Amino acid sequence: MATLVTEALVLRVVEFGESDRILHLLTPETGRLTAIAKGAKRSKKRFSGTLDFFNHLRVQAERRPGRAMARLEHTALLRSFTELRESPARFGLGCYLLELLGKLAPEGGAKPDMQRLFRFALAALESIATRPPDRRLRMLLELRALDALGLRPELRRCVRCGRDVAPAAEVGFHVGEGGPVCAACGIRSNGSNGPDGLLRVHLGTLRALEQGLRLPDEKLDRLAIAPVALEEARRLLARFTRFHVGIELKSERFLNEMLQGAAA
Repeated sequence: MATLVTEALVLRVVEFGESDRILHLLTPETGRLTAIAKGAKRSKKRFSGTLDFFNHLRVQAERRPGRAMARLEHTALLRSFTELRESPARFGLGCYLLELLGKLAPEGGAKPDMQRLFRFALAALESIATRPPDRRLRMLLELRALDALGLRPELRRCVRCGRDVAPAAEVGFHVGEGGPVCAACGIRSNGSNGPDGLLRVHLGTLRALEQGLRLPDEKLDRLAIAPVALEEARRLLARFTRFHVGIELKSERFLNEMLQGAAA
């Protein structure tokens, strides 16, 4: 048996039996971790109302060889992100982010990568809590989530020949191959959805996405992106994310409705 003491972000909580809860956590030590909190509905001393999604905790868990779940022994609340529950748009964006991480975050992995992913997750929730929860913020956080997960799309070079995509009004973005395809590689997009999975997109949209990845967190508000480019970026990231997740996330439709209402 190994004792794990670490920070954790609660991604999901599932009621189990009469008194237990199963938690899906993200930690800087292990990546995604599933743990059972025995007697969680009765114990006020060990968990004291901390077992809710969005919560940033310090946890103690016991991990036994051959067991699929760790056993959660104790938790302490570090940050609750209550601001995310104060508006439907913030709540929807926060839920979408947690669900995305829950689907794509690995169980285990190189510790520096898991630490980077955990830092991103906390910074993203902080951004949702303190910035207007609009389509622009959703685009930036979705892109940065893919980057932190090791699934960042290529935005500058042709995914087939490796050369920088030449300046042009539009280029084809190959969702399956994860980046743009230059004209020299012999494939052109056809309408909005071309052959071989190509998506038609303006080069300026890719440049805006690239800039969004480079900006430090405190300067995210400085990213200028036109409404047309924002819509293109939304479609591109939606297709790219769906390709990796494989299904529509449960929170996605709710988020789309909330952000549409917020923009109205």
